[in-house]
Amino acid sequence: QVQLVESGGGLVQPGGSLRLSCAASGSIFSFYTMGWYRQAPGKQREMVATITSGASTNYADSVKGRFTTTRDNAKNTVYLQMNSLKPEDTAVYYCNARRTVVAFQSYDLDYWGQGTQVTVSS
Repeated sequence: QVQLVESGGGLVQPGGSLRLSCAASGSIFSFYTMGWYRQAPGKQREMVATITSGASTNYADSVKGRFTTTRDNAKNTVYLQMNSLKPEDTAVYYCNARRTVVAFQSYDLDYWGQGTQVTVSS
């Protein structure tokens, strides 16, 4: 199993920056694809960014050019650097770890952090 702990959330003004961290423990970090998801009040949870074990990244269109995710396998930690923040970025941000298990039928194992609040307001 994997335990995930997010940190770095808080209140920031529009145009500001924030860096989120997600520390993983309990398994081999390098085997997992890591991701960031967010959920705003009244909206469904959406993918923000993902990064594979090979460091390939994918971003939601709404954050491309503003957000960057990286990982440090030696520290079992993934980061989300958020720049040029907008009020629309306000949400609870969740860290995700996913591993595909190959068996008779392949399936995914997903683990989630507790979430950290990001509020963008003047």
